[in-house]
This record gives sequence, structure tokens and C-alpha cells, in this order.
Amino acid sequence: MVITPLLAATLALTSTTALPAQAAVDCKRVKCLALTFDDGPGATTPAVLRTLKKAGAKATFFLVGKQVDKRPKIAKQVLAQGHAIGNHTYDHISLPSYHDDRIIDELKLTQHAIQKATGHRPAMFRPPYGHTDERVLALAGQTDLAQVLWSGTTLDWKLRDPKKIKAAVLRLAKRDGVLLMHDVVPATAKAMPGIVKELKKRGYHLVTVPTLLRGKRPVAGESYP
Repeated sequence: MVITPLLAATLALTSTTALPAQAAVDCKRVKCLALTFDDGPGATTPAVLRTLKKAGAKATFFLVGKQVDKRPKIAKQVLAQGHAIGNHTYDHISLPSYHDDRIIDELKLTQHAIQKATGHRPAMFRPPYGHTDERVLALAGQTDLAQVLWSGTTLDWKLRDPKKIKAAVLRLAKRDGVLLMHDVVPATAKAMPGIVKELKKRGYHLVTVPTLLRGKRPVAGESYP
């Protein structure tokens, strides 16, 4: 992938905007959990957003640049509803398999796509498939990005059954946990109402990753949690 001089200039001029805040939740005092969604925005993302909005819950969405270019309005809607947004590369590739220039291009092109669609420049990224190493992390740091992994993955893309996905979430849920899901999996969208209802019943406050970090901005080149 090649960045043209015009695109390079555009990227150089862009600035980082503030992360969306989630008010009135102190994770030092209450039981918090961060639901995170990868690979969107997709056709089922609006259904996930509707469920979260109805419940007054917040989440974090790691967006694929190519999908943002296809569905910029949905990406904008994610941010407008107070959710956090992260970078999930442009082509959803296994980053350690590529040379430095390609990795940087993947991250920068996605930063540009997200900022163009939403006005927001992410401070977080998640490597596709969880494939990462020290080199990838260092390159992300050069791109002003912190890495966010997870404490548990639902494997919803594999389960593809709302009941099984809900059971996986409830099994993995723990205080200050970060759960990996996919808003592009139809069964996940169907499972969300039941998931949110049961998590709230168990006393969880569903928050963004920055809120889980006590509101501190993720540090570029560092990995969380």
C-alpha cells in the first residue's frame, strides 16, 4: 500500500482530538466492564448501537479503515453516541507478517479514514487477530497509538449463536475486564439485549476503555490491559 504525497500531507496536518468522555462513572468505586467490538462498522452495527443506547451503556469500537470508508455515517454515529473509537488497521491484516512501512501505512490510513468520517483521531489501536509483537507496538507508538488487547474473547465469530455468545460473555465477565466481540456478527447483535440486561443485573457498569483506565489517556506505545 502506498501513501501518495497528497495523502501524506493530509495525514501530517491532522491533529488528535479529545477522547469522548463518559461522565459519572468512577471505576474505583463501582464494578466496571468494557465491551469492545472489532471489524466494523458493518450492517449490524446500528442494531448494537440501538441496544447500547437504550440501556445507557457505553462500549469501544475498533474500526477497520476500509469499512469506515464504506460506511462513514455509521462510524460517525458510533462516536456521536458517546462510544470510544479505536484503529483496527485498514485491511485487517496480520501485522507482524509485514514490513515496517506497510504497518505504518495500515495505521495511518485508518487514522485518516476515521478522522475524515467522524472528526476524531483515535489514540488506541487493536491488532487484528491479536497478532502483535514488540516491533508492531513500537511502530504503533510512532503513530501516536496505544495498543489495547483484551482479558477475554467470546469467539462470537465462531459460535454464531446468540445463546452461546451470551453464555460466553457472562462466563468471561469480571471487574475491570475487557471483552472482545464483533459488531459485524449478526448473532452478536441479536444477543446484545440479553447480554446487557444480565450484566447490569449483576451490577456491572458498561464503560469505554478510557473510562476503565480511570479516564487517563492511553499512552502511545504502551499495551493495555
